[in-house]
Parts: sequence; C-alpha cells; structure tokens
Amino acid sequence: MTDISAVRTFLLALQKRITDAVSEIDGQAFTVDHWQKEPGEMLQGSGTTMILEQGTVFERAGCGFSHVRGPKLPPSATQHRPELAGAPFEALGVSLVFHPRNPYVPTVHLNVRMLAATPVQGTGEPICWFGGGMDLTPYYGFEEDAVHFHQTCKEALDPFGDDKYPRFKKWCDEYFHLKHRQEQRGIGGIFFDDFQELGPDRSFAMMKSVADSFVSAYLPIVARRKDTPYGEREREFQLYRRGRYVEFNLVWDRGTHFGLQSGGRTESILMSMPPLASWSYQRGVDVGSPEERLYTDFLPRRDWV
Repeated sequence: MTDISAVRTFLLALQKRITDAVSEIDGQAFTVDHWQKEPGEMLQGSGTTMILEQGTVFERAGCGFSHVRGPKLPPSATQHRPELAGAPFEALGVSLVFHPRNPYVPTVHLNVRMLAATPVQGTGEPICWFGGGMDLTPYYGFEEDAVHFHQTCKEALDPFGDDKYPRFKKWCDEYFHLKHRQEQRGIGGIFFDDFQELGPDRSFAMMKSVADSFVSAYLPIVARRKDTPYGEREREFQLYRRGRYVEFNLVWDRGTHFGLQSGGRTESILMSMPPLASWSYQRGVDVGSPEERLYTDFLPRRDWV
C-alpha cells in the first residue's frame, strides 16, 4: 500500500509548480480557494481550487487538488471492480483544464489521482490504484504541436515499459470519444485508469512521471501560438468547438460523474467548463479551410510519433 501522505505531498507540490508556470506566461496570479466539506455531508475532506480567469493568455485556467473520504464508492468507480461495490474509499488527485483566449492555442486537460478502497468483505486490506493522463484539444491543428505533445507523453512513459505509450495512447483515443457524434474530442494523448500492475510504488512513480512532464508537453505550444493574430471567424469556431468539450464532460466523463455521484464539491468539479461556448445547428465548414483540416487531418485517430 502506497503511503497516502507521500502522494498528497507530491500532488500539492505539482499543483503549485503548474500554476506558478502558467502565471508566469500569463502575467496574472491564480485565485486560491481553500475548501472543506461540512460535517454531515456525503464526503469528508478538503481541497484547494486555483482559478485564473480573464487573463492575458488564458480565458479560464482551473487547477484543483482534492483529498476526500467516503463511506461508499459510487458506480462510476466500480464498473471495472465489482468486488469493491459499496466499499469505503479515499481519493486524492490533481485535475486541471486550461481554456486559452487565442483560438490557435489548444485547450489542455491533465488529471492524476490515487484511489484506495477497503473491500466490504474479505481481509479488509486496502486496495489502491492510480489513474490519469493528459490530452490536447486544438481548434486549429498544427502537426508540430501534435508531435511534440505526444512525444513528450511517450518519453514520460518509456522508463516503465515499451508497451505503456501505445496502450495508453489507444486508451485515450477510445476514452475521449463523443459517441453521440462519432467524433474525437481532440488529438488525444495518454490515459490510464485502475492501474496497479507495476506494484504500488512503481505505479505511483509512473503517475508522477506523467504529471511531471505536463509543463514541458504543453507550455512550449502555448508560447508558440499565443500571439498568433486571429479574428471573429476563428473566435466563433473556437466557441463552437468548446461546445463539444462541454458535451463530453457532462455526458461521458467518468471523473465528472464520480465527483457528482459521490457528493463532491460542484464548483470544483465543474471548473473544467469554458467560460463561453456556443452551439449551432448542423454547422458546416468551407472546403479546404483550416477549420475543415481540423476534421480531416487532426480529429481522426492517428499515430503522431
């Protein structure tokens, strides 16, 4: 069983490192919101939500840490572990979504987490597993950016086995899929869940490696694209595609479902939502346009490295 206090210390330091780096490139500080679950609520625990809104580079950037305990795992957490249905649990993690202002800068998501549960029947020995990953959602595609993001993800996983990047890349493609539209949310990245196959300590080390690679995977892309000129057309397309992001998070995302089903803090769970989004009825794109290239060259699943 991994030392939960060591996981907590790492996650809090990770949150600070990432928000410090984003503040530096944006020029604006995050608002810090410490919260505590009230006695009598379904979950007990606390967390820190850090939000940057209406910045120079980021229209909304949210990065949250939470550490909660509950008497009963919700269905979203036990669909692959029926033996743990109804088990008391402890969960901690860092989750972030950054929505840039410039449509040429992609939205990004990162989540890393640990969950420990005690079986209702049996020895009572806690079982822990890890999950997480990161994925990129461009509005205007650049091969250079896609290759860089995926290469960085691959390098973070390579020390833990040659199979990890191909497996987790495929897992990400399959997970971040809007089934009701038969469309990918973005260009993917890596995703893993219910992971303990390397043993507690090595599995934790793999999660740390993924988390530690986030800044180098994403911020160079931000630096390249943040000053690209854009107009009303690009802004409208960005808001339209953000609507797809909202659809995925509310309809399909297990993390959102877990938080809401387990009685989590709604404001922190929904900090991933963009400040503005739009929907259009059967909106088309011009043939040969950069908008069409997103659909033809970037959203279809492909190997980037």
